[in-house]
Amino acid sequence: MIENGFHTTEIRVRYADTDQMGVAYNGNYLVWFEIGRTEFLRERGLPYKKLEEDGYLLPVIESFVKYLKPIRYDEVICIRTHFGEKPSLKLKMCYEIFCRGQLMATGFTLHVFTDRNMKPVKPPADALKKITELWEIYSTERIK
Repeated sequence: MIENGFHTTEIRVRYADTDQMGVAYNGNYLVWFEIGRTEFLRERGLPYKKLEEDGYLLPVIESFVKYLKPIRYDEVICIRTHFGEKPSLKLKMCYEIFCRGQLMATGFTLHVFTDRNMKPVKPPADALKKITELWEIYSTERIK
């Protein structure tokens, strides 16, 4: 769902997502970021599968997570995803994870377009055009 420039994806924390302390394992936050990013792009007409079929990959070249509060088994989390800065050769996606109406974590991932051999390439023109259009829409909506 898109609202105020953010895409929101809800998921329930599985038992397998937690550690011995009963809280969500820290590595799962990057998985949740991926879920948010994938759904964001799919809903806006840029599914990863299509990019890959066209010979492009979007590997993560940098990531960051700031853990604010613990998330526990069976809680429903909302992953809010948006563009972090105007897209160019790199694509920065930002995330906020909410649970029980509280901000639990924030972070980002930075991506670069590559070919199948992991060589950096210019993004496909149609994808860059669509991403830039989305950036303009989202940056305008977030300012409102």
